[in-house]
Amino acid sequence: MVDFSKMTKKDVGKLFDYAILPKDTTEKDIREGCRKAIEYNCKAFCYSSSYWTPIVAEELKGTDLLIGAGIGFPFGQQTSAVKAFEAEEAVRMGATVLDNCMNVGALKDKRYDEILKEFKEYKKAAGPAMTKMIIEVAFLTDEEIATACKLVAEAGIDWAKSASGQYQGPTLEQVLIMVDTLKGTNTKVKVSGVKFPRPQNAYAFLMAGAELIGSRSAPEIIESLDTMRQIGMIPAYKG
Repeated sequence: MVDFSKMTKKDVGKLFDYAILPKDTTEKDIREGCRKAIEYNCKAFCYSSSYWTPIVAEELKGTDLLIGAGIGFPFGQQTSAVKAFEAEEAVRMGATVLDNCMNVGALKDKRYDEILKEFKEYKKAAGPAMTKMIIEVAFLTDEEIATACKLVAEAGIDWAKSASGQYQGPTLEQVLIMVDTLKGTNTKVKVSGVKFPRPQNAYAFLMAGAELIGSRSAPEIIESLDTMRQIGMIPAYKG
């Protein structure tokens, strides 16, 4: 669990991926987003497909921020071969972290062997890049959330991610299922789809055991750290 008592506001930036995902995103939006991610010391700047990778790589050159391309975004219903190609292409273009979308329908049909095979093919295709799998918990039962997380961990994927941010986000209870299921594995929990009021909800997810938040509101949430400390939601900084 994150120990906020040892974290400055700059440190807290690394708990966030700054994401720009709308369909009408322009190059100007991407470049400004990259600069904002650098300003707030985020872990990554995330975008919807490998299309923007060269521009993001240019903007983030010389920083420690990860270059985060979306794969199979946002439905996840491409074939495994298509997703693997997307992953390979994104890495070849400079992406260093990939957020892939699970085929929710296949999971609900209990095609677990097929899903596990696809997860492993994605992991292999990603090569040296950090890997995440978006399971879209709003469409899943509690049992399906746990099953999806187990498959993500079995495939060796680095992060299970709650949502793409394009639909309804997770409840605290759903995130706790993810955290509890993944205890003792090498797979961590990322939350996206944070609902209003975003600062309070984001910090609640982190206090519950998530280790990364993806949001277009990352700057606003990071800026609210002092307020969250003032009201006692987040421990004071002790150095």
